[in-house]
Amino acid sequence: MTKDQQKEFITALEELAISRGMDKMALVKAFEEALQDTYMKRVEQGKRVEVSLDPESGSLEVLIIKEVVEKVEDENTQISLADALELDSDVELGMEMEFPVPYENFSRIALQNAKQVLTQKMREAERSVVYNEYKDREGEVLTASVARVDNKGNIFVELGRGEAIMPPKEQIPGERLIGGTRTKIYLKEVAMTNRGPSILASRGAPELLMHLLRQEVPEVADGTVEVKAIAREAGQRSKIAVTSRNSNVDPIGACIGHRGSRIQAVTAEIGRERVDVIQFDTNAREFIKNALSPAKVGNIEIDTEGKEARVTVTADQLSLAIGKGGQNVRLAAKLTGYKIDLQETANVADLDAAMEKASQDGGKSSTARDKFAALFSASPDGETKDSRSQKD
Repeated sequence: MTKDQQKEFITALEELAISRGMDKMALVKAFEEALQDTYMKRVEQGKRVEVSLDPESGSLEVLIIKEVVEKVEDENTQISLADALELDSDVELGMEMEFPVPYENFSRIALQNAKQVLTQKMREAERSVVYNEYKDREGEVLTASVARVDNKGNIFVELGRGEAIMPPKEQIPGERLIGGTRTKIYLKEVAMTNRGPSILASRGAPELLMHLLRQEVPEVADGTVEVKAIAREAGQRSKIAVTSRNSNVDPIGACIGHRGSRIQAVTAEIGRERVDVIQFDTNAREFIKNALSPAKVGNIEIDTEGKEARVTVTADQLSLAIGKGGQNVRLAAKLTGYKIDLQETANVADLDAAMEKASQDGGKSSTARDKFAALFSASPDGETKDSRSQKD
């Protein structure tokens, strides 16, 4: 190989390293190992071979290494002291001698066999590069491009360098993503397997919803509004429990935005999934009550040790509390961490519900309505507003 050819070879390696996102020295090392393996397997089996490629000049050197011994037991790896002294008068027992391999012999073998070995080593190096790039990004949300969909329904997305898989259980049901579509994905897991790096992507994870909230709601991003819990059934409905660290900031209003602009921007990214924003409460009863909204519930009995709650609901609110297919109560349970047992009752336990019922009754119930009105208009000394106005 002439000096010009050597230089061209190194230039080609540099360009290959850049295109594959690999370190130049890593590629040089892979090339050396590929040639070394090829020579040992195809030409001089059993011999110890070392290959050295100068990364600057491109000069290639292949050496057979033998140890100097008194009596040779393995001609492939040893040379007698007597024979060694004929070649080098300064050699001693235990030293190693290097024997250059003629380039002509090596070049023939390299052309025939090294390419396959090098390709395999490059593939392994690329896998390491991809794994090292994404192993510390587990838990992030990225914008990826859909590459393809296989016959099992798995969606593969391009991350720039590397590819992630999104199985059906991590997808949003009913969402159709075609090749070339750019979409936000949550990096759920990054692991190294025998077949290379495995990157698991998700659009159904609650963490994606949390990311979108931070993106669209400044108060969530700066910590003024805190998201305490998220319960999600991707593509259908989610519940988010929020609280405010600033008494002047309404956490629900901040998340919903003017005329629902903020929450609509969030749902637009996840297939128009319905998102309920509720008020978090440190009081478990209040929290469960809020979580079951829009249903109005009655008495709530709590078992804190067993994390169970028995909730009474009137007949007209029962189906709303349960939700379609049990979704409302199921999400409320996930959100609060309590197993919720709904029990129908004929009694009206909520004062607001009682007033509403009284207002809907005719004639006789008007007396009850008047009594409620009088109760809430009473002055501190027991006089009503009407009686005070008469005295004036």
